[in-house]
Amino acid sequence: MASSPCGNSNFDSGLEIKTRSVEQTLIPLVSQITTLINHKDKPKKSERTLAAIHRVGQAVSVAVGRFVAVGEAIAAENQELKEEMGQACFEARRAGDAIAQLTDVGTAPPAQSDGHVTVFSDRTGMVKAARLLLSSVTKVLVLADRIVIKQIITSRNKVLVTLDHLERVTTFQEFVQIFSQFGNEMVEFAHLTGDRQNDLKDEKKKARMAAARAVLEKCTMMLLTASKTCLRHPDCDSARINKDAVFHRMRCALEQVIEIVTEARSCGENKILPASIYNGIKDFKSSVESLRENLYTLPPQSVGNQLEALVERTEDFTDSAYTSHEQRQAILGLCQLARQDAQQLVHAWVEAQSIHAKEPTEEMEVGILKTCQSVNDLRRELHKVAVARASDLLKVHGEQLPLQALKASGAEGNLEAVAEYTRTLTEQKEQLVESCRLLCHVSGTEPLEITCIHAEETFHVIGPQIISAAQTLALHPSSKIAKENLEVFCEAWDSQLCDVALLLREIIDIFEGRRGDKRPYLSLPRPGKHLANLKTTKAVKLDAEEQMSMAKLGLELRLLSSDVDAEMEKWEEQEHDIVRQCQSMASMAYNMYLFTRGEGLLKTTLDLFHQAEVLSEEGLQLCSSLRTFSTQLVDEEKAVVITEMEKLVALCQQLQMGAKTPVQGKTATFQKVDSSIQTTRGILAVVLSLLPLCNKLSRKYKSESSLGSPQGWRERQDVSTPVKEDSALNDKNSNGFGVKSLEQHMAGLNLLESK
Repeated sequence: MASSPCGNSNFDSGLEIKTRSVEQTLIPLVSQITTLINHKDKPKKSERTLAAIHRVGQAVSVAVGRFVAVGEAIAAENQELKEEMGQACFEARRAGDAIAQLTDVGTAPPAQSDGHVTVFSDRTGMVKAARLLLSSVTKVLVLADRIVIKQIITSRNKVLVTLDHLERVTTFQEFVQIFSQFGNEMVEFAHLTGDRQNDLKDEKKKARMAAARAVLEKCTMMLLTASKTCLRHPDCDSARINKDAVFHRMRCALEQVIEIVTEARSCGENKILPASIYNGIKDFKSSVESLRENLYTLPPQSVGNQLEALVERTEDFTDSAYTSHEQRQAILGLCQLARQDAQQLVHAWVEAQSIHAKEPTEEMEVGILKTCQSVNDLRRELHKVAVARASDLLKVHGEQLPLQALKASGAEGNLEAVAEYTRTLTEQKEQLVESCRLLCHVSGTEPLEITCIHAEETFHVIGPQIISAAQTLALHPSSKIAKENLEVFCEAWDSQLCDVALLLREIIDIFEGRRGDKRPYLSLPRPGKHLANLKTTKAVKLDAEEQMSMAKLGLELRLLSSDVDAEMEKWEEQEHDIVRQCQSMASMAYNMYLFTRGEGLLKTTLDLFHQAEVLSEEGLQLCSSLRTFSTQLVDEEKAVVITEMEKLVALCQQLQMGAKTPVQGKTATFQKVDSSIQTTRGILAVVLSLLPLCNKLSRKYKSESSLGSPQGWRERQDVSTPVKEDSALNDKNSNGFGVKSLEQHMAGLNLLESK
């Protein structure tokens, strides 16, 4: 047996992969290496199979060589990574050469009478080479990923510097100049963090990133108007308080983003989520059901202690002044029932231990079932209370009466009335904060818990900001900028109410077993958020006659969204970017259909226009995914996809511009609604034509990746992923040096033969 060309290596392979892009880049390599190792298990092979193995081994070696060239270019541009990246590239190249040598069968003995060649393969050498290759390529990818993190940190630092300048300006002219620069830097930061959010594997980190980006998005417009108000009224204490709160919140959000991408071990990163009742019940049931496996692992009193800790958490419900007497009694009754069932279980458990039983007795089994059922009933009751409270609050606060009264009182300069309505708004804020806390207890997943906490913190912060903005307007009732500032903060409050409505729907879906259909839209832009001079369209509801005229159009929208759902179910890769984005668009289109019936989460025309703009943004993201997808296609197939994609781009831009265009009057508003829904219908029609086409092409190339010949792979590689060393070494944009450029060079491995 030949010795391994790699020799022994202690190269570290214990690297944690934190992003989907790194994971997906490694999948084809793992697949093909596994194929080569499996072939080494079969001593006898035909000459055709030997030739195929040889070609695959050579192809792996060539692809790794190109991959390493990009890695070395990254090392040359980033001195802090030069040593580590150089070592990883050296090991990858050595492993690639070893695989090429181990698959070189040019010196194999002649074929036997049955047409097969007996090869005493060095399987151990192949395994060592494969391990070294995978670990070194993984390290190259992880190191390249640090470049993306470095870009985010650099972008954040630029934003912070400009933010400091903005906070210190004293003239409008200077402010306008610096804010223009700040806007451009925030756009760059939003793109980088948005890509990172989508790439993260950890759902909790994705939720925290979405929350931080939502804060930055909403605070950008607040910062503009709060700063202008402070410049116009420099001696006004309430204006200064209002502005300082915005700057503080932006800095906290920027810091949270960096903590997530760098995994910093600061207090913010390690802030423990509040103990939720949902998780408490899940852990308690797990402990109880584990008794079926082993009666002696836990002490009997542990079940009672765990249940008491769980019951203590229900005090957030029972101690609330807003919980009705009937609801409180129902919760307390279920807690007492759970205690009784747990006591009976413990009694049966002690008896089973006393007779040295090896498995649960019949009494124990009954106790386990009853105890689990009683805590399930408790969870159901708590869910009902939390959801009912949130639904009622959203209905009441949807009218925005305190906000309207504050705006009117402030415009009149009536400080006493502002103080009175401030108390009303503060009470509403406390109700909403408590409601978010209760929803957190029953949310059902840790990402949704994080979103509930974000909503709770947002109401807690925006409430006082609205009050300070109203006080400023009351002190300066003729100030247009003070009036605009109050409008912006009220709009942020309304936006958060909409986000809570979406969150509530998702919590209900989780509880009822419908998962994966809804996507959060917290960080997507809304009209008016970044346009300082755009007047807000008045929110109105369709009357009965208008709903009737919209019924046919809405029905067509519903049928199209159902057809899109049906096409998506045919995809094998449900997590494919194209599928995920189409899911979001179909879900939003269905919300728009419900609006035409006077149902669903979209209550006013302003809600509809918000949804239309979010849908257009998602459509443009889909176009980006389609463009990436088309790079692996041949000319004719690529032309068809690009043609449909261009139609989609035009329709999304049309919908976006229409949603942003302000209108006045009932007729103009109705026409805008009609236009938005018709354009959305056109978008879904294009999506419906693209989905089966892309699915067919995806299956085709996936099939070819396992059945195609190495020669075919080389021909396709020339078309789809041309490698030009000069461009690879000189491209310095964000897609050139980082994981994405490395993905392109590894993509060819996806098409290697697997015989």
